[in-house]
Amino acid sequence: MASVQWHSRARKYEAEVQMCRLEVSAVDFSDYHPLKAITVTDSKARRGGRKGSTSSSSSSSSSVVLDPLSSMLDGSDPLSLFAAVSQTPALPHSISAGELGRKRREKEEEVGSDFEPWSSKRGEILSRFTTTEKLSINLFMGSDKSKASSPSSAVSEKVRTRLEELDDLEEGSQREIWSMCADPHPLPESFSADDVNDTAKETCLNWFFKIASIRELVPRLYVEAALLKCNRFLTKSGIQETLQRLTAMIRGIGDPLVAVYARAYLCRVGMEVAPHLKDSLNKNFFDLLATFRQIHGESVQNQLAQQRVEIPIYLTLYSPAIHWILHALLLNSVMWAFRAEFVAMRATDFIGMIKDCDEAGFPKHLLFASLGRSLSCADPPESERLSILNDAWKVITKVRSPRDYINCAEIWVEFTCRHFTKREVNTILADIIKHMTPDRAFEDAYPQLQSVIKKILPHFHDFSVLFSMEKFLPFLDMFQKDSVRVEVCKSIMEVFIKHQQEATRDPVILNALLHICKTMHDSVNALTLDDEKRSLSLLINGFIRMVSFGRDFEQQLSFCVEARATFCNLEPVIIHLIHTVNQLAMETRCVMKGNHSRKTAAFVRACAAYSFITIPSLTSIFNRLNLYLLSGEVALANQCLSQADAFLKTAVSLLPEVPRTISIEGKQRSSEPFLLDFINNFLSTLLVVPDHPEQGVLYLVRGLLNMVQDYTWEDNSDAKIRVYISALPLLAAMSQESYLYTIPKVDSNETLYGGDPKFIAEINKLCETLIGQVLDHLKGLGRDEGVRRQGSLAFSLFGCLLAHGDLRNNKLNQLAVNLWNLSHKHGFCDTRTSVRTLEYIKHQAQLADLSHLSDMTARLSLQSRT
Repeated sequence: MASVQWHSRARKYEAEVQMCRLEVSAVDFSDYHPLKAITVTDSKARRGGRKGSTSSSSSSSSSVVLDPLSSMLDGSDPLSLFAAVSQTPALPHSISAGELGRKRREKEEEVGSDFEPWSSKRGEILSRFTTTEKLSINLFMGSDKSKASSPSSAVSEKVRTRLEELDDLEEGSQREIWSMCADPHPLPESFSADDVNDTAKETCLNWFFKIASIRELVPRLYVEAALLKCNRFLTKSGIQETLQRLTAMIRGIGDPLVAVYARAYLCRVGMEVAPHLKDSLNKNFFDLLATFRQIHGESVQNQLAQQRVEIPIYLTLYSPAIHWILHALLLNSVMWAFRAEFVAMRATDFIGMIKDCDEAGFPKHLLFASLGRSLSCADPPESERLSILNDAWKVITKVRSPRDYINCAEIWVEFTCRHFTKREVNTILADIIKHMTPDRAFEDAYPQLQSVIKKILPHFHDFSVLFSMEKFLPFLDMFQKDSVRVEVCKSIMEVFIKHQQEATRDPVILNALLHICKTMHDSVNALTLDDEKRSLSLLINGFIRMVSFGRDFEQQLSFCVEARATFCNLEPVIIHLIHTVNQLAMETRCVMKGNHSRKTAAFVRACAAYSFITIPSLTSIFNRLNLYLLSGEVALANQCLSQADAFLKTAVSLLPEVPRTISIEGKQRSSEPFLLDFINNFLSTLLVVPDHPEQGVLYLVRGLLNMVQDYTWEDNSDAKIRVYISALPLLAAMSQESYLYTIPKVDSNETLYGGDPKFIAEINKLCETLIGQVLDHLKGLGRDEGVRRQGSLAFSLFGCLLAHGDLRNNKLNQLAVNLWNLSHKHGFCDTRTSVRTLEYIKHQAQLADLSHLSDMTARLSLQSRT
């Protein structure tokens, strides 16, 4: 291919835009929607109809073809179908919705509408009665104890696992028997023992015989209780008889605490299986009363002394079991078991009864804690609320043990926040600080203190009120452990970002939140995970976004300066601050409508200086490159030409530092795609950047291309050549009399040079150099492994010449034809793209009556792969 002289095609952008609008307006999109069914018209019928009819619509046939997704799904939504299936329970036989409702009403009548099922109690009990200490649990249930293993595990997890296993045993056994009864026909819901076949009966009976062989009482009792419902398959009265027998068996358990939980479990199973049989509940209750005498016996007292457990604490361990068996035994169990609404409406009466209680028997603060739980869920009469709080707090504040005090106080914080003002809440916080500060007692109560914060935040969305509480920040100072303090700060910031509707400049809020955000920032160290850094950065950025000083832009910039120093270890925050300052400069330009005064001109230069100083502190090179470019564009828009020039020159000088690979989400990826994107964005900006009076013509363009030339690209990479091809449209746009886009009040090269022939000659010369580099590269790709890349690059350069070159020049025209043929030589060019390109050229030739395009079209041919 011979060397060619470049001539840019003269463009009239306004005329081209107008032509495009006319072409688009000719297309009818009125009935088009991407989700509508596609209508396909039979072209044969249409052509046949033209012979005998003047109306093509009367003889053409149309058929509707649904899109492939709709046809595969038969018009249904798979997510909706899944939801519908998941909401339909798998029953052993078909039951109508009306029958289900009837059975639900019958069960409510049996147990009472106020009956609270075990499932609602279980989670609360397990979360309250737990420990982190290690206990040895014997899993062996046979006679050879020498083979038993005793693994150590956290009792909370083991207890939870045991309960889940018992639940699975109850449900699984019922299903397996039911499946055996399906032959010869499924069992009805209200079946009797006579409906069960012999195979199922024999299997069920065999299970109970195996259970009877367990020698230890407690395991045998629990397993048989778990399978209580299976007695229904054997005899009609099996469940009732077994309940009575198991109730009597529990009397053989010597430890009263173990016995009370065995009774609770048996009562729970009995209420699920046979809620109408309440005799066993009464017997278990009276047996429970009888075992209370054992608590003061020598055996239990010796165990408590050995384990250093006080009687009041020991008695609380009975509460969950008593709640379930009776739902009321002592006053504490009444308030736990009854509905919150019932307790709240009679709160004053309960307080009177609490005052009459003997402190030695059951501590009053525990009773007030139970009352507080009910009042946090339901509201007492408004006229009684203040007296309730005063009476409760008189008792709570006298509790000497910090642990007992905070366990009770944190419950009443919810009631105080719901019904009173910041004054009362502040008083509560002050009292908590007073009790928990001596001997650093707060170090053992971080969960309760966190609970206090979480109960306060939902009721104080106005942070000016929250931070005006004198004791709120001193309360936060009690969180001395770093991990806990950070979690508390995060919870505060999450509420602020969620509920703060408008930007604020309130100094109380800003100072407090700045302190909280600094606490989060200072927790970052070399071991902090990237996910944690991102989480903290999002919260801090959310705070910065809500800070606004209105038209006081200088104060806003001062805040950003302070924030930069405060959050220097979190790169996403620094990036956000740079964007904030750039936005501040553009808002100033908007207020001044582009006509800067001396004061605002100095201010936007200060904004540019902020960005220029801050960007080098970033570690990510692409963040630096993109921010240099963006800040240069902002400076240019504000007529800060020297600042814009400095940003862009620094970005160009930074290109050699771009590594060949970068880490993205922990994986090494090639940096070339990101570098090409940046260079293309940079080239589009250079169109409006005027040349520096002390530099040469197109000095920024030349500097960029020189850096691209010297950069160490990957082996077998065409990235450098693609940059050269991308630069041609820019140079062609620079040679136009009127540029495609400009910046108001900034004179681009179109004004500076005014179409000077020497300037145009420099552009043409640079274009010829670039084309020569591309052609030399194409020659080197003629071997087998490079022909596909050769075809792709040749077609890209052809498209560039077609769009931006003056093809009336014969040499340039011939070069375009040669590039087309080269791109199709080995058949790797996309045929659809080639056909559309040819149609476009023909359309342009007819539109403007351009003979040189018509002649060129005749020489362009489509070739298939050989």
